[in-house]
Amino acid sequence: MGGEAPTWATRRLSNQTLTTADHILDFQTNAPPAARSPTISTALIVLSWYLSNIGVLLLNKYLLSFYGFRFPIFLTMLHMLSCTFYSYLSILFLKIVPTQRIQSRTQFLKILALSAIFCFSVVCGNTSLRYLPVSFNQAIGATTPFFTAIFAFLITCKREPAGVYFALLPVVFGIVLASNSEPLFHFFGFLICVGSTAGRALKSVVQGILLTAEGEKLHSMNLLRFMAPMAAGILLPVTLYVEGNVAAVTAEKARADPFILFLLIGNATVAYLVNLTNFLVTKHTSALTLQVLGNAKAAVAAVVSILIFRNPVTVMGMAGFSVTVMGVVIYGEAKKRSKNTTD
Repeated sequence: MGGEAPTWATRRLSNQTLTTADHILDFQTNAPPAARSPTISTALIVLSWYLSNIGVLLLNKYLLSFYGFRFPIFLTMLHMLSCTFYSYLSILFLKIVPTQRIQSRTQFLKILALSAIFCFSVVCGNTSLRYLPVSFNQAIGATTPFFTAIFAFLITCKREPAGVYFALLPVVFGIVLASNSEPLFHFFGFLICVGSTAGRALKSVVQGILLTAEGEKLHSMNLLRFMAPMAAGILLPVTLYVEGNVAAVTAEKARADPFILFLLIGNATVAYLVNLTNFLVTKHTSALTLQVLGNAKAAVAAVVSILIFRNPVTVMGMAGFSVTVMGVVIYGEAKKRSKNTTD
């Protein structure tokens, strides 16, 4: 997958009026206010969210598995460079959100630590696409709440009611069922995909610990603006060491087939759009809507990838995937009931 920024902080600022973003999404600028339909614009935003999230997955899979561009670390670094460029453009010039600054050296180090975890998660996720079909990759990714609950307990000693933990059982059972029934199962691909999922969960927990002080809370788009260049800086020496002189290889490929430049630039741009549409969906709907869309996205991405790449599937594998997704939905409901009871 692409570099996806966290959305927890978006809730805090989601009710602010962001006139630039509203203007960008105002497709009927000549119509009187009464003629504009917020329902249509929201539907277009949600559609854009689906297209970008599924698009970056499919483009990553095509580049890494079918096109022959076998450099997942370099590809992730391009994603981070793209997010850096577009973040500065959209925040400093288009001003889609208020500009925030890093306030201290301590805050800088905290963001750097998050960037390192972010790198690990995204690189593992992209690398797993070399070995696993998108459908199985998404099934594993759906287990993120399981790892989040584990890390929250281990790191913060936060205990959930027994019902919340029981709700995670179908999540685990479903992925076990899907793994045993996956025709294209690859053990190394499975391990690094699990690592990516665990890294994504760890980052969300650590972020909740590190950036909780009132002066250190950052909007998700500003956090992406800070994390993306740090992540690119971390990945540069790693890609040079692990993957060699990728730039020269890419230039050679581009001379033979210029279409690769279009693929790489388009892929990196869509990686940023994933983060932008995450923010816009939350702004125009709610964080809960984004969570529901995320649950459905895994299933939609799996179906679309099967139709495009024609990877074999089994009835038991799809059943396992369905059980996992349903488990995530049940877990979300259990968490919501637990929170309501606590409040």
